[in-house]
Amino acid sequence: NVRDAADNFSHIYVFGVENMRNTYLKDVRTHFADSRIFFGKTKVMAKALGMTDAEEYQPGLSKLTPYIDGSVGLLLSNRDPAEVLEYFENYSEIDYARAGVKATRDFTVPAGVVYSRGGDLPIEEDVALPHSLEVTVRKWGMPTKLDKGKVVLDGDYELCKEGRTLNSHQTALLKLFGVAMAEFRIQVKAYWSQATAEVTPVEDPNTMEE
Repeated sequence: NVRDAADNFSHIYVFGVENMRNTYLKDVRTHFADSRIFFGKTKVMAKALGMTDAEEYQPGLSKLTPYIDGSVGLLLSNRDPAEVLEYFENYSEIDYARAGVKATRDFTVPAGVVYSRGGDLPIEEDVALPHSLEVTVRKWGMPTKLDKGKVVLDGDYELCKEGRTLNSHQTALLKLFGVAMAEFRIQVKAYWSQATAEVTPVEDPNTMEE
């Protein structure tokens, strides 16, 4: 459990996850095979470390628990903080968006024959969408029709607008057209060091750039 692990590691990191994917979290676990990662039950993790000075499992740990909120996990490691922070700063994976997330770009499928990449590639480099998919894309909201065996749109179809929340039909169409809009990213919020019993907050480099 968390307390047993805390006895064996010199640093405890609280990290937040954007666009959670188990596959990519598994990659992170593999990279930190010499460490321990706990993800999920925030109340259990916070209680194990201690919510107050009187309850804290080791000196200073109660200062870490306010960061244990939302979609977060714990990384317990003996690796140097500079190495850990650099790894997460540079680690990201692009994947298909799920319903409920915001579109990161506008995407419009042009009028005429619908191609497999929805207009993202030049026509000469693309292939027409198979006619067997016409019923499917129409079910997902595209006003298509079949014309001489080709899937056709009478006018441009705005699939999504940047910043607007995507629904399940939009995400299904984006995946069909090979458009990935979700970035799996891990941001360290703060870490505790056993040697100093201090907690160091960590700024999100992406927020700092904006």
